[in-house]
Amino acid sequence: MHLKKQLALAAILLFVVPAKLRAQDNQFSAWGALFHTQKLSNRWGYSFDGQLRSHDEISYLKHILLRPSVNYYFAKNKVGALGYAYIATYGRTPAGDQTFRPEHRTWEQFIYSHKIGKDVAMQHRFRLEQRYLGNTAATKNDHYFAQRMRYFARAVVPIGNDSVVFNKGPFVALQNEVFVNIHNKQKVNKHFFDQNRAYVAIGYRINKMIDVETGYLNQYIKQAESYTLNHVAQLAFYTRF
Repeated sequence: MHLKKQLALAAILLFVVPAKLRAQDNQFSAWGALFHTQKLSNRWGYSFDGQLRSHDEISYLKHILLRPSVNYYFAKNKVGALGYAYIATYGRTPAGDQTFRPEHRTWEQFIYSHKIGKDVAMQHRFRLEQRYLGNTAATKNDHYFAQRMRYFARAVVPIGNDSVVFNKGPFVALQNEVFVNIHNKQKVNKHFFDQNRAYVAIGYRINKMIDVETGYLNQYIKQAESYTLNHVAQLAFYTRF
């Protein structure tokens, strides 16, 4: 399949967002991320990702996310994982006082990978997460437990690569992730739909173990009575050992 056709197909599959969605608030932020995967044997390994996310207009650091997991490889392209995540969320009151809210998560996921054509790598990730949200500094007794499902799809399209195995060179990354609330949605945003993240990036594979990419992420968040559209500039590093 021609590269342009591959890109068009991936864009159709990954970036179709319902046209009826309209944002009521636009924000602009920056995210930095490191994603690491370590295989220890044919069956076992672990992963870790750490992320820093800014508030609107990069005015201050809003989120710190740390997420380790233990991985089990059912096959080369089928991986299950059990993980934990810690999310520190900082905010500010209208009076300018800083707030802080911790969140702990346990989560389970399954990843299935395959190729489109000879060189486009496609990944599907299904994740169930349990969210334990703590009190904010400004409001007491607002901690709660909720559960959320996430479906993530990502395509890596090499540029100018003629070999079956892509070990070095530039690429385009396309991905989309949908979040839905399946438990205690009344405490989250009162809706089944939680958010959608669509992302396009240009990257470079330094070798088979290291990728670096930068791109634009469109985060569409459903609030209780409104929507927020967050325009994100993201820089990400991927390491595999």
